[in-house]
Amino acid sequence: MSDNGKNMELRQKDGVVFLTFPSFEKYGFVNHAFSTRTGGVSEGEYASMNLNFGRGDSDENVVRNFQRFCSAAGFDYSTLVASAQDHHTIVRRVGPEHRGTGVWKPKDRNSVDGLITNETNVTLTTFYADCVPLFFLDPERRAIGLAHAGWRGTVAKMGAEMVKAMVREFGSSPKELLAAVGPSIGPCCFEVDAPVYREFAALTEIRPHEFIVEKGGGKYTIDLWEANRRILMEAGVPAQNIEVAQLCTKCNAQWLWSHRASGGKRGGLAAMMCLKGEKA
Repeated sequence: MSDNGKNMELRQKDGVVFLTFPSFEKYGFVNHAFSTRTGGVSEGEYASMNLNFGRGDSDENVVRNFQRFCSAAGFDYSTLVASAQDHHTIVRRVGPEHRGTGVWKPKDRNSVDGLITNETNVTLTTFYADCVPLFFLDPERRAIGLAHAGWRGTVAKMGAEMVKAMVREFGSSPKELLAAVGPSIGPCCFEVDAPVYREFAALTEIRPHEFIVEKGGGKYTIDLWEANRRILMEAGVPAQNIEVAQLCTKCNAQWLWSHRASGGKRGGLAAMMCLKGEKA
């Protein structure tokens, strides 16, 4: 791990390496983890912990990787519920009836970049390779959420949509929510051209000039971590309740999947989160 990634803990079991947030770990009723490239069975450009179907790796390898990761990180493979990401801001509430969706059962709908639940033994699962993972926990109402926020999702305020969904579905209070911004491409590496810059510059309410740097030649770097942190704060989550991994996937492409670093020849990372309970 680079020196930048000081806000997550590196865990290892049975050769599988994964990351967790200390602020979430202290709650004994919730389990969460973020994968790395280490500990799977895939080979070649997918080596070794690839948790993405449909990129050219065999489905058999991906399933075995899911099983290995779940065993190491303490999840029940039979309880996984996956997102159907396409850079929108649709949030889906899921329960036991959705177990297996997108993993060992086919996807049943498109355009789901956020998942929430207050049911035990339902493991939310979302996928990454530079985009921003957002973790949510309501410790009072025992509800959780996971969201995928690429640059489009960030501009569309995916984090705020997750807060709204948890307020609507569970009666959550934004000021009681815990949130975390997981590993993704960092401000060191997220270089964009003018059209993307203009999308962020329009978010005047979160003072984008403070997290955008002009590089010259029509190029800019954008801090997606800070953008998402400010969006969460604008949605009512207190600053002290937001943890940021500060871990760049591109800078750490040797052990985290990065779409930009690999030129698209890659596997994928996954975030998982569940509320613990007696096995149903």
